[in-house]
Amino acid sequence: MATSVELRQERARTVEAMRAITTTAEAENRNLDATERESYDRGESDFRSLTERIERQEVLERADAENSREIRGGGQDRPDQTGLNSSEARSAFLTFARRGQSALNREQRALVEDQIGQVLVPDDFEAELRRDLPTLATIRPLANVRSIERNRTRRRSIGEATVAWGKLETKAEPAIEESDFTPKFDDYVYVEDLYGLAKIGEDEFDDTDVNLEAFIRDTFARAISEAEDKAFIKGTGHGDEQPLGIFAAGTGIAARTSGASDYSATSGANARGALLDDLKMLAYDVKDVYRRNGQYLMNSSTEALISVAKDGNGQYLWQPSVQAGRPNTFNGFAIATQGDIDAIAANKQIAAFGDIKAGYTILDRLGMTVQRLVELYAEDGLIGFKIRARVGGAPDRPKALHILKTKAAA
Repeated sequence: MATSVELRQERARTVEAMRAITTTAEAENRNLDATERESYDRGESDFRSLTERIERQEVLERADAENSREIRGGGQDRPDQTGLNSSEARSAFLTFARRGQSALNREQRALVEDQIGQVLVPDDFEAELRRDLPTLATIRPLANVRSIERNRTRRRSIGEATVAWGKLETKAEPAIEESDFTPKFDDYVYVEDLYGLAKIGEDEFDDTDVNLEAFIRDTFARAISEAEDKAFIKGTGHGDEQPLGIFAAGTGIAARTSGASDYSATSGANARGALLDDLKMLAYDVKDVYRRNGQYLMNSSTEALISVAKDGNGQYLWQPSVQAGRPNTFNGFAIATQGDIDAIAANKQIAAFGDIKAGYTILDRLGMTVQRLVELYAEDGLIGFKIRARVGGAPDRPKALHILKTKAAA
């Protein structure tokens, strides 16, 4: 069963596809044609259906969370925000956002402060914020996302089991090669501290609680999503207090090195057409089980280049999305773009392919804190908020992914 986060991600993709249809028509100053109208109507139907499913799933998830909370208890480092206190915690948090920590009374402090006096984002507010993140990011909606109550978990990377035929009850066991179920990485995926800065105009705090809450959530989500998306691509790992990115060193992900350095020639190994061949072969570097759900990751400039390239028969292998909620494709596989992936140049890692959900795990831990900064931006009419979120990430099944790298310049 899909989680509410996954359903929201699907709904966001549907809305984006619908918006693309109307934007194209508006830019050409015309109505939708029959094909576009059919796609748009299908998107509207999918949007309504997904909204109903999200509402049902969130009811179930809240019930599961409450049942789990009753079993585990509230924890020692976090105030109890269950039941009626949940709305009171949100109100206290908005009071803090408007007027600062000194404006909180004793009861409000008990709801939103931890043991060392830091202001915690209320649980349900943080959960809603995290549900917004996939609509703003590239990697999060594609990866395996887990909630965790520890600061680390052992990295999972197991070999495939090998089996053999035989009648075990009537004769000796057949020869079965020993399967490697021991983690191949003697280390952990750590939850790191992600710090972000959000600046909000003083006038925004004159708005109603509902509008202010939505504005703060959107501002925080955008600050966090930009930082974590970059780390999931190129983060250098726990030694630098960052997630380990897909394109970082030491991930165990294999790479295909192209015979081209920048695909700038009109013929030969460095020709633009070689890029199409390299991307096609990249998909076949990944095992079948991961290729089935595979997709490409690349910089948008790389996608722009392949979108106008043709094969030897004059056919485009890149195809734009023609259905609501579907990404552009190359060679039949979806494309996701992210601006921190290297653009095409010599000796660069320019693309990856594989099953990202199987190959990359993101760890979320509740406990987002906020520090209010008034004097620092007072001259600009802004109030700053320093946010600390707790998130980790690393490739945990390297065989599910493969990277394309250009060769060094001659």
